[in-house]
Parts: sequence; structure tokens; C-alpha cells
Amino acid sequence: MTEYLPFFMLPAAFALMFLGVQVGFAMMLTAAGFGLITFGPNVIHQFIEKIDDLSSNFVLAAVPLFVFMGAMLEKSGIADRLFEAIHIWTRRLPGGLAIATVLMCIVFAASSGVIGATESVVGLLTIPIMLRYGYNKALISGTICAGGSLGTIIPPSVVVVVMGPLANLSVGDLMYGMVLPGFLMAGLYLAYILVLCIVKPDAGPRIAPEPNEPSFAQKLGITTRNLIPPLAMIVAVLGSILGGFASPTEAAAIGAVFSVGLTALYGRFSWRSLYDSLLKTVRVTAMIMFVLLAGTLFTGVFIGGGGINLASSMISDFDLSPWALLSLMLFILFLAGFFLDWISVVLIFLPIFVPLVTAAGFDPVWFCILFLIMLQTGYLTPPMAPAIFYLRAVAPPEITMRDMYRGMVPFIGLQVVTLASVLMWPQLVTWLPSVAMGLR
Repeated sequence: MTEYLPFFMLPAAFALMFLGVQVGFAMMLTAAGFGLITFGPNVIHQFIEKIDDLSSNFVLAAVPLFVFMGAMLEKSGIADRLFEAIHIWTRRLPGGLAIATVLMCIVFAASSGVIGATESVVGLLTIPIMLRYGYNKALISGTICAGGSLGTIIPPSVVVVVMGPLANLSVGDLMYGMVLPGFLMAGLYLAYILVLCIVKPDAGPRIAPEPNEPSFAQKLGITTRNLIPPLAMIVAVLGSILGGFASPTEAAAIGAVFSVGLTALYGRFSWRSLYDSLLKTVRVTAMIMFVLLAGTLFTGVFIGGGGINLASSMISDFDLSPWALLSLMLFILFLAGFFLDWISVVLIFLPIFVPLVTAAGFDPVWFCILFLIMLQTGYLTPPMAPAIFYLRAVAPPEITMRDMYRGMVPFIGLQVVTLASVLMWPQLVTWLPSVAMGLR
């Protein structure tokens, strides 16, 4: 019976979470309890080794730098300027405000890689404007929630920085792999909004020309002034990673410096804003690292107790084909997204699933991108739906929960289309990493 003990770890951890124990503590208590049963006092040595491995992993140093980068961008006023620079080109399109919102979310996602901050900042800025012009409330909700969570699937991504060491994969390869699926998903969002507002003009009315509308030359000036600096930061961060000039940690440091520079450039820098950003960085990083430590201890006990070998033998007994195994894993991830936040899903399932998919003959980088898409879906699916909680915090009372849930459905469908595309054409993931490998 003891050989099946690792399989009881997941139900025990979930039971503690549903009883109200915080995720990190639930996983740590489960690891300690099952570790003592399985290994006795020797589990202490295993825990010390895991703590040492985690604390000496230099890739994770990118986490606080990316979080600081996102926190400073919140203070810089960049959202207002980005929206102005983008909206002057999209305002005459059907659903132009919603299209500008998604484009701004793409730039924000590619700037910081931090989830949540984008949605809050963009929501505060764009919701009042879209309501003023009579946009459909469900479309407003879906646009902001789906666009605001693009930081998961568009590089650089804090999620990928955490996933890389856990899956024993290069963070750079994962970032290369997520480029095309990420922009495919964002492109589907834009196409859906445009088609919807052409078919149903009331969903996102065109904005009528105004007497003081800027000329073409003025539009170019506004775009240059407001859009070029953040794009330069994106090129510096992503270009240094994807070009092989810097590690993710070094690129995150470049981005952190750029974010402070942008805040000063736009006249929004103050010692108070710097202090607030540093404080937020400490809080968010401490939360991520604590849960990451708990998850590392949890998976260490699970794997050390023979959980992976047992799972492999059970799957062999079921005689599942590789594709049936993959489908089962993706379905489990979809269900997990209903109840767990992203870091819990990553820490619990990624170390278990990656060895199994590798043994089944699949590319682990490709599987990790599928994993990311499922995480993206989890952001929008209730009851957990972190995107809805972020939106509820900034949305006015006239946007109801019913509007939010209605607005999510089409975008979840588009995420499923992205998932199906990546499943059918793995080259969407594998092509860029192979090109990069050839250039190294």
C-alpha cells in the first residue's frame, strides 16, 4: 500500500486548500507529512537539498526584476500615452476602442510579462471611455480580461521563467516557442472584435470624425513620442533574450533600468513611486518564491516516493496511446484551471507531466506551450477566473458579473482554436527555437 502513497498527496493538498489553507502552506504541510511517512527523518536532508537548489538557481533572479519592471510601468503613465498613440489609428474602425485596448495589452504584455497589472491599468483607463461610446458591456469585459492576461503567453513571461527550471528546459527556448502561438491568439482576438463589430455595429460603434481630429503628420508625431520609447524597451528586453545576447535575468535587469528611465522621461518619477514599486516587488516575489519552494518540496517527495515511476507503469497498464495520454493531461489542466491559480497548476502538474510526455515521444517545449495555453484558459474560466477578480476590482457597478461571464465565452473559444492550431501544427512552436539553434 505504501507504494501508492504519492498518489494520495494531490487529494490531501487539495483538501487543505478547500479548507482555506493557503496554497503554499497546503503543499508544504502535505510534503512534510508524506515525506516523514515515506522517508522518516531523512526527509529533512532532501528538503535542505531542494532549498539549496532553488536558492542557487540564477534564472529565478529574473522574477523580481520583471515584477519591478511591471510595477514601475504602472507608475509611469505609459498606459495613457500608449492608448492615445494606438487609438488615433483605430478610432475609425468598427470596435476601434476595443481593438486599441487589445493592442495596448499586447505592448504591455511584451513590456513586463507580469499578469494582473496589465488588466488593472488598462481596465481603469479604457472602461469609462468604452462605456461613454456605448460599447457592449460583455465585449468590454471579455476584451479587457482576455487582453489583460496575454502576459502569460507573450514573451517575456514570468510564468515561463518559473516553468523553465521546473521542466529542466531552457527559458530562452520556451520564449522562442511561445512567440507565434502568443501572437496568433492575440490576432484571433483582434479579428473577432473587428468581425463582431462589423456584423453587429451596436456592439462597438465607430467614433464619428471630430473637427479637431489630428492630421496625418500630427498622428505620426504622437505615435513617435508615445509608442517608440516602450517599443525600444521591448526590443531591448526581448531582442537581448531571443538574439542570445543576454540571459533572461540580464534582460530583465535591462528592462528594469528601462522602466525607471521611461518613468523619468514621462515626468512621473518620484522617490515615493520608486518605494511603492520596490515594496510591491518584494511582496509579489516573496509570494511567488514561497509557493515555488512549497511546490518544489511537494514534487520532490512525490518523485522521490516513486510517484513518476508508478504513474508511468499505470499508464502503460492502461495502454493509452501517446495522443490519448496528451489529451488526458490537457483535460486535467483544464479542470485544474477552474480551481487553482497559475503557480499552483505549474508547480503541481508540470514536474509530473513533462517526464511522461517526453517518454511518450513528444517535444517537451511544445508541451510546455500547450500547458501555457491551458493556463491562459484557466484565467477566464470560473469559479477561480483570476481575470474576473482583477476586472471586478476596477469595473463600475453597471458592469455585472453576468456581463463578465458572457464576455469570456467567445475568448475562451478563441483560446481553444489556438490550442487546436498548436496541436495540429507543432511547427508553430518548434520552428523558431530550431532557427535560433541554427544561428547559435
